[in-house]
Amino acid sequence: MSLINWSWLFLVMYIGIMCCIGVYAQRKVKNADDFATARGSYGPFFLALAYAATTASGATFLGLPALAYQWGTSSLWYIFLYPVGVYIGVLISMRLVSKVGERFGNRSIPEYLGERYQSDGIRILVALMSLILLFYLIGQLVSGLVMFQLMLGLEKSSALIITTLVLLFYVVMGGAHADILSDGIQGGMMLILAIIVVFITLNGVGLEGGLSGLIKELKDQDLLLTGIFNSESSLFSSWWSVIVIVFAHIPLGLLPHLGNKIWALKSPNDRTTFIWMAASFGLTLSLMGIGGFLARAHFGEDLLTGSGNPNQALPLLFIEIFPSWLAALIGIGILSAVMSTADGLVISSSQIIANDLYRKTYIPKRGINLSESQIDRNVLNISRFSTILILILCAFFAQSLINKNVALIVWIGIGGMMAAFSGPLILGALWRGVTKIGAYAGLISGMGTFIILHAQLLDPLWFEYDSLFQNITGWLIKQGPNPFACTFLGEIVSVFTTILVSKFSMKLPREHLDQLF
Repeated sequence: MSLINWSWLFLVMYIGIMCCIGVYAQRKVKNADDFATARGSYGPFFLALAYAATTASGATFLGLPALAYQWGTSSLWYIFLYPVGVYIGVLISMRLVSKVGERFGNRSIPEYLGERYQSDGIRILVALMSLILLFYLIGQLVSGLVMFQLMLGLEKSSALIITTLVLLFYVVMGGAHADILSDGIQGGMMLILAIIVVFITLNGVGLEGGLSGLIKELKDQDLLLTGIFNSESSLFSSWWSVIVIVFAHIPLGLLPHLGNKIWALKSPNDRTTFIWMAASFGLTLSLMGIGGFLARAHFGEDLLTGSGNPNQALPLLFIEIFPSWLAALIGIGILSAVMSTADGLVISSSQIIANDLYRKTYIPKRGINLSESQIDRNVLNISRFSTILILILCAFFAQSLINKNVALIVWIGIGGMMAAFSGPLILGALWRGVTKIGAYAGLISGMGTFIILHAQLLDPLWFEYDSLFQNITGWLIKQGPNPFACTFLGEIVSVFTTILVSKFSMKLPREHLDQLF
């Protein structure tokens, strides 16, 4: 059979499994909290697989190989360091966010922050900011679109429709349970896939001379492809660009689509086991990126010119070196990586609408007199309706961004949000001195800094008579194309602004802080 025929066969099997998971998970959804968090339902091993699968998105399985394909060995900094940053954030989340969330029955990170600072305003502001995660979801849909185009020979619109419909079915039915069950299974598939990629790359499969032949081929193409840094890339050009990768990713471990999953852990005693397992799985999955080196050795600069797309580097590599059936099977494995992050993003985004905006804001403000069971039923219905609306909206935008690097699409969405959250969420989880006004200041200053830097809104001519400020402004402008640098600088501003304003603003009640810490 041809690649396309094998791909259709495995796809039908995959969709069948996902639909069965959706039906099974629906039986577990008894109320809105089940749909939102699947609270206390899963052991450390399975949840760690699901968690690692969520952190390893289409950006990991397509975007990272694309960066490795384009910039060479300098991308190893990102491959090895981004999981470090993420799981530092997870540790912070486990230390306090998870504990407080369990105590107060929080269903989302915005709700936790509203509880932390006794502020409906902060909860609403964070909820609205969190909707920027839709760019993250768009990145996953683009990844799915790429896979369906290559493996099934479909046009963009058809590929996008299939991706969206599969997600719609099992997420709408099973919510967080469907998300975790599917991600756990997909996480296992992705680990096998990552090991295969590491093996074929380190053995230089398809190249004369194995690994040494791979390195020689990269050197022959461009010496910069085998350097520690790559001066032509704003992402991997210096020690500064490497350092920012770690710090920029710390808040990622606390973002809603990840933070929400922690509440599904069955026993608090399993937290340490869960962390170590998830971190080990996460690092293994990130090694998928090195497949981009092998793709560059096989295809040269073909995907950087004309109608080429570096996001296709890994799938095209599989088609090049594997039998059709195996390439198709591995392609479905990559698709599972896309789905495993997309479903978590859909759930967390729907909860922002259903829980934070409707249950916690609309009902109290309007003084609507409903029983708890009626409210719960409404929240569940709104969650499912929001899921449909969010996926349709993101599918519309995904169609216009197919040629953008998936990893960078993701960072358009999450960079500003992670910068904003650094002060109120990370510092607020570690230091009881953060005040409500300090949290507001951190949110606004962090987001604002990211936008100003990434959009390159600064102008050195503002300081034409001051060489020091002119040089500083020029350096900041150069950071604009690097979303990691913009995020890290935004995080610094958010943290320092939060500290400064908190020192001079009204403290939260001691008895409230004692409950949190």
